[in-house]
Amino acid sequence: MKNLTPQQIVAELDRYIVGQHRAKKAVAIALRNRQRRRNLPPELRDEIRPKNILMIGPTGVGKTEIARRLARLVNAPFLKVEATKFTEVGYVGRDVESIIKDLTEIAVRMVKEEKTAALREKARENAERRLLRILAGLERPKEAKSPFDLFGVFAPEKTQSVPDQEEQIKLETLRERYRRGDLEAEMVQIEVAETPPVPSGMVGIGGLDEIGQGLQEFFSAMLPKKMSLRQVTVAEAREILIQQETEKLIDWDDVYREAITRVEESGIVFLDEIDKIVGGYSENGPDVSREGVQRDILPIVEGTTVWTKYGPVKTDYILFIAAGAFHVSKPSELIPEFQGRFPIRVELESLTVEDFERILVEPENALLRQEKALLESEGLHLEFTKEAIKAMAELAYRLNKENENIGARRLYTILEQVLEEISFRAFEYRGQTVRIDEKFVRERLDPILKTTDLSRYIL
Repeated sequence: MKNLTPQQIVAELDRYIVGQHRAKKAVAIALRNRQRRRNLPPELRDEIRPKNILMIGPTGVGKTEIARRLARLVNAPFLKVEATKFTEVGYVGRDVESIIKDLTEIAVRMVKEEKTAALREKARENAERRLLRILAGLERPKEAKSPFDLFGVFAPEKTQSVPDQEEQIKLETLRERYRRGDLEAEMVQIEVAETPPVPSGMVGIGGLDEIGQGLQEFFSAMLPKKMSLRQVTVAEAREILIQQETEKLIDWDDVYREAITRVEESGIVFLDEIDKIVGGYSENGPDVSREGVQRDILPIVEGTTVWTKYGPVKTDYILFIAAGAFHVSKPSELIPEFQGRFPIRVELESLTVEDFERILVEPENALLRQEKALLESEGLHLEFTKEAIKAMAELAYRLNKENENIGARRLYTILEQVLEEISFRAFEYRGQTVRIDEKFVRERLDPILKTTDLSRYIL
């Protein structure tokens, strides 16, 4: 984790997200507190829990993006889940413990990618050695002589004989040709592990998909992988062998330990649509199912131990960021215990015309920059005038006011309508520069805006 100050964290978030300074400040402090906690004595460190954050604001104002960018910034395992996907125990739906299981899977994948990158050079050397032996005829795939041999059961281990002088000369000649790239198109036969298909009867039956996946992984671990022979080019064989050699070099126990530690110490869970599980009161009494989801999520947020296939994971120090629009309900309608676990509350502001203008041009992933890059790949250069940018921003603001407020996402629909014809005929403009001004924007959007019903569906 980078040792960033709160000011540096906010500055990094400013590169991608416009406005919402209070929310950025809150997550920056929460992240810095994690670093401060690591520097404390063990007896005090164990007592300090993360202060979870509740973000309140309409869709499209940056709630999810703040959490996602934060996780990327510190290279932490990050999982976004929608609270509506989970149901109370006893109902059909996903179990809340799957949140931590999925987060652990993400952490294992992250650590594996890091280890793979670190070991790639060593794996490449081993793969090159094997590939040259295959090309020289010194290593051949074993022929199956019994049903057990198909799976490698009771088969003797492959041993590499030491090449004699003649074979060594042949290997050196092949190595020179290989490194010059002369052998890239040559065909070789190599062994590849087959991936068994997922049994269709195990998945998609009212939450039994996790059980089916677990059974499949259990049997895959118990039975050796079935090997098959493939005829591929040297270029393809090299990548396959590098992958095989990397798998041999990785210490999987170390990967799992590091992944679990990373989840426990740095994991971030973003609980979206939290307002949708607020239990309201109807004629028949309180909505027990929604309140039950809150009660099921509560132990994980408070701190518990979840058993995953990689080992037990403690959730005490995972940072939880909940978010919701709260148009119909209020945060105070969450059950008291749940409210207490999200002590930091931040209200995100709705976007103004000026915010929309900045979103179009300022961030490193600005929408206009993306559209320009896409069309420049076909030799077409776009230019947007300040008046055109302001016109699109004003239209986005107006449509959000008159219809459903979808925040910055409104700009995507507007841009698509403005650039639709240019994008469709991009090949005709190859090598040209197309200037988008206010008149062009109005001509494309005014016919739609004049028809209120049509604008609701298209924009």
